[in-house]
Amino acid sequence: MPRTILLTASLLASLLMLQACGTPSARSPAAGTLLPNENLVVQGIPAIPVSLVQQVERYTDFRGHAFADWHPARDEMLISHRPAGANTAQLFRVPGPLAAPVALTDFADPVTEASYEPALGRYVVFSRSPGGNEAEQLYRLDAGKRQPTLLTDPDQRHDAIGWLHQSAQLLYTAVPLDRTAEGGSRAAPTTTLWSIDPLQPSSRRRIAELPGTGWFGGEISRDDKQLAITRYRSATDSQVWLIDLADGTPTQLLPTAGESLQATHFPVGYSPDGASLYVLSDRAGEFRELMRYDFASRTLTRLTAAIPWDVGAAQLSDDGALAALKMNVDGREELRVVDTRTLRERALPALPAGGVNAVRFQPRTHRLAVAIDSAQGPGRLLALDVDRGTVQPWTRPHVPPGLDTASFPDQRIVRWTSFDGLGMSAVLSPPPARFTGRRPVVVLVHGGPEAQATMGFLGRWSYLVNELGVAIVEPNVRGSSGYGKTFLALDNGMKREDAVRDLGTLLDWIATQPDLDAGRVLVVGGSYGGYMSLAASVHFADRIAGAIDIVGISSFVSFLNNTESYRRDLRRVEYGDERDPAMRDFLERISPLNNAQKIRKPLFVIQGRNDPRVPWTEAEQIVERVRQTGTPVWYLLAENEGHGFRRKENADYQFYAMLLFMQETLLKPAAPAAAIPARRLAASAGRQD
Repeated sequence: MPRTILLTASLLASLLMLQACGTPSARSPAAGTLLPNENLVVQGIPAIPVSLVQQVERYTDFRGHAFADWHPARDEMLISHRPAGANTAQLFRVPGPLAAPVALTDFADPVTEASYEPALGRYVVFSRSPGGNEAEQLYRLDAGKRQPTLLTDPDQRHDAIGWLHQSAQLLYTAVPLDRTAEGGSRAAPTTTLWSIDPLQPSSRRRIAELPGTGWFGGEISRDDKQLAITRYRSATDSQVWLIDLADGTPTQLLPTAGESLQATHFPVGYSPDGASLYVLSDRAGEFRELMRYDFASRTLTRLTAAIPWDVGAAQLSDDGALAALKMNVDGREELRVVDTRTLRERALPALPAGGVNAVRFQPRTHRLAVAIDSAQGPGRLLALDVDRGTVQPWTRPHVPPGLDTASFPDQRIVRWTSFDGLGMSAVLSPPPARFTGRRPVVVLVHGGPEAQATMGFLGRWSYLVNELGVAIVEPNVRGSSGYGKTFLALDNGMKREDAVRDLGTLLDWIATQPDLDAGRVLVVGGSYGGYMSLAASVHFADRIAGAIDIVGISSFVSFLNNTESYRRDLRRVEYGDERDPAMRDFLERISPLNNAQKIRKPLFVIQGRNDPRVPWTEAEQIVERVRQTGTPVWYLLAENEGHGFRRKENADYQFYAMLLFMQETLLKPAAPAAAIPARRLAASAGRQD
């Protein structure tokens, strides 16, 4: 719940990190098998041998640290971390560099976002949702207490905006849930902006009722008179609105009213004198830049035009002199710091190798909290003093005994050309050099689709690379973020299967690599990546060993009908509006559910019952339909999870089951795949039957 919303994202990155985060499932020594816990529904999955668990389990206990907030009055961090033996990530305070973390929360559900009361840090406000349903509630946790106070209405979903500067008032938004709607769905949900004193929850004040959804993030002016908030309409279209905090009047700032411009705009922060507002926008070109809007002249100044990559996130120092930028540079997240007066980059001390996941200025200083991970280790936190040029470690991630993550191979970017001449790229995690010959390949497709595969720690997936010699390829097909707004929109609407064709040309590229085995390829994906794994099963059944669909879309029409109302219109912009007859016909024709007879290789489907994004019915219907064709289907449903497994005991069982599935598919010797010309493949991938 940061004061500055960091624009991140991919579901797959979340899956990889959270699966590295319990009580294990019960073992049955007599039978020599691992029994699923009571929240797991298991269908078609063979018994998991304890011997497999013993080989793998050390790879399931990496424990890194994620930054949440700086204490406003002490040199202390608030972090999220899964402690030894625990099932979920919880809140801790770290009272100094490399000090032992002190536990603040201990719940069955994970707690990862929180902030201190900004004056003295008297209490913490955090968000939590039950069973993965994402109906986030806000709680106050007083110093020295373990029992929190609920601040919000459980029948709505809430997002914290930030704190006022002159008082301990918190701004947050609320949207209604479908479970409270007549008929179980809302045609026109709205967003309410609230102010609350967390010490007196009954004092909350409604500031504004905003039309629709997609209102999030926001920056509060230093005089507490107005809020600059994002109205997100799609991945390529967002606006900045100003809300008068006295009477709730909204005014569109960017693009200006009547301006015929579609671009993204996100507020970053006000200058200390209130004369300007810093924003991130791609209105001037392909990539998102840091810009400064001057209220008096109503002009925008480009501050990072010389950097040809997206500014993924930014934060201003309290004095407004520095802007810390998280740059998305061709699959690696890098830190840059810009002097807002000279517009020059500040020289920074060397950081450990890896990608930067978060940056946050300490109040009233030029000291940054920096979160870093890499192929060689999970998240760790550092403090970087920009003025002094020093870096100080704050946390050390836990690496299980017997594992030397420093020896894990580096990742690299690989490139190929798709069916229409468009350049593609992917993150490749190669096996260690001791594995010779052509190696089996897992193609791991990110969600979103407006997200990006980036370099970083693989968590338990490192077992595949380092112990089994499997190469992992994470493609950024068209529609991925990070490569410009034109590339981002190339899969929208009726261009959906062009992204599937990109996967086909990736299979062509794999076949040309002397160290990769095109006859042993498994496609795995989560959320939209789950749809892509199903689509690959439909179009490339003769070229893959099988597929794993994690919380994936099996029918766009049923998905759009059943996803939570607060996100339905946002998804229609990406996938198409199913209420339009022509678009509905197209979506029906391309949906894996209606092409299930073409899925001839084994399929593993994984789902959380409480998923508000991709409802569990998407999994149920594809499992039933594919089973009717006689194709082997494994199915794992978690009753206490949502959009991805966040509890260690569930994520462990999922991973062990995936390894069994790979033994039955990917890891079996296979004859060389038949060569298929890329041009012919592209045509077949787009054909509708």
